[in-house]
Amino acid sequence: MTSPDPDGLLAEQLLRLTRRVHRIQKRHLERRDLAITPAQSRLLRTLAHCDSPPRMADLAERLEVVPRAVTTLVDALEASGRVRRMPDPANRRVTRIELTDEGRAALRELRGARRSAAEEILAPLTEKERQVLGVLLDTLIEGEAGAPAKRC
Repeated sequence: MTSPDPDGLLAEQLLRLTRRVHRIQKRHLERRDLAITPAQSRLLRTLAHCDSPPRMADLAERLEVVPRAVTTLVDALEASGRVRRMPDPANRRVTRIELTDEGRAALRELRGARRSAAEEILAPLTEKERQVLGVLLDTLIEGEAGAPAKRC
């Protein structure tokens, strides 16, 4: 007889929750007819948190993907007018990525979709349970207390 594996159960629950969050968020994005993939949404959110337009390599590092993946995302977002490539004033070989007004408008819509999705997901929890969950998630995301968030 095998003993229960509480960490395995937690891991499975986290994976199931992640998939559920992804499905619900995707549904809310589709309702708003934004024509933005979750990966493009993540890149736009990352750009919005950068102090200045980042290099493609900085975005790849921040998103924890290979540079080629960022190029594909930027190509699509640039084609839709949501970002633009601009030369680095200090080094003409470097290209920086900047949000456009259309990109900022899309971010506002994305935030609304994310809030709606979060409300749906968190509906069964009380306010106190939500606060506790927030603290626990921060601990898991940071990996250790006080770990600084990555910036561009």
